[in-house]
Parts: sequence; C-alpha cells; structure tokens
Amino acid sequence: MTAVMPITQTEKFQNAEQLWFWFLYSKSVQRNNFVRGHTSPTRRPCEILDVEAMITKLYLSGKLTEEQLQVMKKFGDRRRAPHQYIWAENRAAALWNSAMIVLQAEATQRQWIE
Repeated sequence: MTAVMPITQTEKFQNAEQLWFWFLYSKSVQRNNFVRGHTSPTRRPCEILDVEAMITKLYLSGKLTEEQLQVMKKFGDRRRAPHQYIWAENRAAALWNSAMIVLQAEATQRQWIE
C-alpha cells in the first residue's frame, strides 16, 4: 500500500527580499546536492528556474543593472540586506532598495508575492 501524499498548499512570498533569499538558498542547496531531511506540505508559487528567468529578463531589459545584481548576490549570500546607516554599506543599500522595488513589481505581477 502506498502512502497518500497530503495536498500541498501554495505559500506566496511576503516581499521581494524573501523571494530573493529563498532563491539564493534554493540555488545553494541545488548546487551542493543537499538532500532535504523533510518535505514541507506547502509549496512556493514558482520554481527556481522561474526566478532565474525573471532575473535574467530584468537584467537584459535594463531594469536591473550589473551593479545591482552584484549587491544582491553579495548581501544575499550574507542573508541580510545592506544597512543604509552603515557608512560603508550606504551605496549598496540604495542599489539594493532600487533592485528590490523592481523585483517586487515583477514578482507581484506574476502573483508570487501577496
């Protein structure tokens, strides 16, 4: 007798930052071939490749710059946003915020964000 899988519910992201952090974490899990110890009954409204395609499209259309992507990657790997009141992170915070506005608009249009 096979086990019945529970019905999965789709859980949208709360904002663009949550989407970005989820994406980078999922990519690192995928890249390192980690096996998840458990499966969650909830799903996200998109796949890793969907987010990657969206970011590529935004970059190629000029809505995201290379500098913004570098900041997104750098601070995404740190799992935190740059802080505008830390002098050394002030410019990065401005780039991060403008990138998150672009991401928020696109992901909301795709109904990935509440």
